[in-house]
Amino acid sequence: MANKFLIVVDMQNDFIDGALGTAEAQAIVPAVVERIRQAKEAGETVIATLDTHTPDYMNTPEGRKLPVPHCIRQTEGWQIRKQVQDAMGDALLVEKPTFGSIRLPEIVRGLADDPAAMTIELIGLCTDICVVSNTLLLKAHFPDAEIRVREACCAGVTPEKHAAALETMRSCQIDVL
Repeated sequence: MANKFLIVVDMQNDFIDGALGTAEAQAIVPAVVERIRQAKEAGETVIATLDTHTPDYMNTPEGRKLPVPHCIRQTEGWQIRKQVQDAMGDALLVEKPTFGSIRLPEIVRGLADDPAAMTIELIGLCTDICVVSNTLLLKAHFPDAEIRVREACCAGVTPEKHAAALETMRSCQIDVL
């Protein structure tokens, strides 16, 4: 059981320097690795999400609105960045077919000692899509938990969207560190 969680969101090759990669995503990798190491040393529970699509992605509602094949299961782009995976070790991996994982709150609840006394920190990609989606899902499920996002360990699709997502989360009582 646990009360401190670090959620590593979609630190996958396609979001770092693959199909949807950005210079900002590449730049956060060392900070993400360091934060994971700190969490592991402190005994926090580390969980990672994986954006996961099938080869028919372009025929899905998301694929029609974001027509860039990415994170296709078992491809190099779907894999978590090696340095990040090495730091995470045997962290629990949660596949999700879209932006937010509806399973993530259930998994956290199952591992938590006391859901009202939890601290949940999120880091990863992309701030304005998957990080904000998972953060708000967790906040909705755990309104009394301390939920926070570490700004220097996140990157958005653009710097402007990153800033806007952080402001949205602040408005929803998420602590931005």
